[in-house]
Amino acid sequence: MEVRRRSSTKPIQSLKPTKTISLEEDSTKASDALPLPLYIMNAVFFTLFFSVVYFLLSRWREKIRISTPLHVVTFSEIVAILALVASFIYLLGFFGLDFVQSLILRPSTDVWNSEDDEEENEVLLRKEDARKVPCGQALDCSFPPLSPSAPTVTAQKVFDEKPVAVTTEEDEEIIKSVVAGTTPSYSLESKLGDCKRAAAIRREVLQRLTGKSLSGLPLDGFDYASILGQCCEMPVGYVQIPVGIAGPLLLNGREYTVPMATTEGCLVASTNRGCKAIHVSGGATSVLLKDGMTRAPVVRFGTAKRAADLKLYLEDPENFETLSVVFNRSSRFARLQGIKCAIAGKNLYLRFTCSTGDAMGMNMVSKGVQNVLDFLQTDFRDMDVIGISGNFCSDKKSAAVNWIEGRGKSVVCEAIIKGDVVRKILKTSVESLVELNMLKNLTGSAMAGALGGFNAHAGNIVSAVYIATGQDPAQNVESSHCITMMEAINDGKDLHISVTMPSIEVGTVGGGTQLASQSACLNLLGVKGASKESPGGNSRMLATIVAGAVLAGELSVMSAVAAGQLINSHMKYNRSNKDVSKATS
Repeated sequence: MEVRRRSSTKPIQSLKPTKTISLEEDSTKASDALPLPLYIMNAVFFTLFFSVVYFLLSRWREKIRISTPLHVVTFSEIVAILALVASFIYLLGFFGLDFVQSLILRPSTDVWNSEDDEEENEVLLRKEDARKVPCGQALDCSFPPLSPSAPTVTAQKVFDEKPVAVTTEEDEEIIKSVVAGTTPSYSLESKLGDCKRAAAIRREVLQRLTGKSLSGLPLDGFDYASILGQCCEMPVGYVQIPVGIAGPLLLNGREYTVPMATTEGCLVASTNRGCKAIHVSGGATSVLLKDGMTRAPVVRFGTAKRAADLKLYLEDPENFETLSVVFNRSSRFARLQGIKCAIAGKNLYLRFTCSTGDAMGMNMVSKGVQNVLDFLQTDFRDMDVIGISGNFCSDKKSAAVNWIEGRGKSVVCEAIIKGDVVRKILKTSVESLVELNMLKNLTGSAMAGALGGFNAHAGNIVSAVYIATGQDPAQNVESSHCITMMEAINDGKDLHISVTMPSIEVGTVGGGTQLASQSACLNLLGVKGASKESPGGNSRMLATIVAGAVLAGELSVMSAVAAGQLINSHMKYNRSNKDVSKATS
C-alpha cells in the first residue's frame, strides 16, 4: 500500500542541525588585527592625536604672530599633519570597533526567522514517519524525542551578573501597560492575585523606567503575601540584614539568647561580652514600672475658656469611668488608664494612656481615642477636632513628655558586677568606669543638651533587637531614651550599674512580628505571639529583655572606652579587606 505524504504550504527544509552561534566557536574580533593590545594602541593614538594638535596650533600661532604664510610648512609640520590624519582615522575606527564587532558576531537573520518553521517541520516529519510497515531490526526508525529548547544566547559582552528571568507574553503586556501608565503599579496584587508575580513585574517596570539594575536586590525566597495590606506596599524585593546572637543574658533568673540584626561590626561581639560579665556576676534584675501606650489628639474651640472647660471635664475623676467605658469598646485588650491635658490658647491637647495587651498598640489606642472624641461632641458641639495626633503623644520623636511621663513600657534594669570580672573580662577598673560614666554619660550629655540621651549607645542595641523581632525601627527614637548610672559599692570593690528606660515601645503581635524571620527571633526569646497566661505578658517580657541587652551593651562599650580599646576593636571587627562585590556576585 502506497504511503501518501501530506503536502505542506511551506517548503520542507533539511534536518541538518541549525548552526548555533557560540562565543567559544567564533571569537574573532576586529581588535585582533592590531599589533599591540587594544588598550595600549588606544593610549598611543590618543596621546599622539592631542600632542600633534597642540604642536600644530602652537606653530600656526607663531606664524600668525610673525606674519608667515600658513601654507609654508616645514618637514616637522608635514610629519605632524600626517600623524594627525593617521591618529584621527584610528580614533574614528576605535569608536566604531564595538559596532563592527557586534556586526561580526551577530547571528544571521535566517537563524531566527527559520526557528518557527523548523519546529513546525519537525512535528510534520514526525507524523510522516509514523508508518504502519515494520522496521528492520538493524534500523532504528523511532523519531528522537524533542528536547526542551535551550534559551538562545546572543553574542554579546559577558558580564559577571545574575541572569534575568524571562517574562511571559502576558507579563510583558502588563509591564508595558504599567510603564505606559494605563495600569497603576499599586493595583498589581489585586489584579493578578499573585503577590510575588506582582513584585516581579513591578521590579521590571522600575528597571525599565529608571534604567538602573536591581540585580543585587533579592526577589526570591520571600513570602510577599504575608506583607500585603499590613507591612509594605508596592514591594520590589527585600533587604538582607545579618542576625547575630548575644548571650546567654541572665535576667531575672532566666537565660535569654538575644537576636540582633545589624550591619555594624563589633556591636554583637561587644554586647555578648557584656552578657558574659553579667552572667558570671550572678545576672541582672529588671522591673517593669509602667505599661501604657499614648495618643494625643488636638482639638480647637472658639475661646480658651471653652478649651479649659473640656480640660476640667476630662480631669474630673467622676467622669473617668464613663470615658473608660466608651474608650474600652474599641478592643477587648484596650483599657484606658488616664488622660492628661495641656492647653495652648484655645487649643487643647488630650494625651490618652491605655494598656494594649501584647500589641504595641498604636492603632488600638487611636480607635479608642476616636470613640471618646465622638462621644464628647455630644456635649461639646463647638469642639473642632484638628487631628487625631497632635504630637503631644509623642510618637517617633524625641520629646520631654516621653522622658518624664513614659510611653509604652517603662523599665529599670540593674546588675552588680564583681571587681574581678571588671578587671579580667572587661579589662578595666571600677573606678575608671564610674568616673567615665559621670563625665561622659551624665556631664557630657548635659553639656550637649541631650534629651533622654544620657547613655553611651543604647540606640545601637534597641535598633538591632527591634529589627530582628519585627518592631517599628522608627520608634527607636523614644525607645532609646535611657540614663545609665554607675556606682562603686562594697568599699569600691564592685560596680553597680543600671539603665532606666521610660519609653520602650514593643509588641509581640501585629505588624512585622508575624513575618517568618522576625517570628523566629521572637520564638528564640520565648515571647512569640500573645501570652496565654496573662494579656500583655510577652510584650512586657520583651521590654525587659531589651533593657537587659542595653545594660550589657552599655557595660561593655563603656569598658572599652575606659580601657582605650574602642578604636582597636572597631579596626579589628568593623573593617574588612575582602571584596564584598565578589562575594555577592
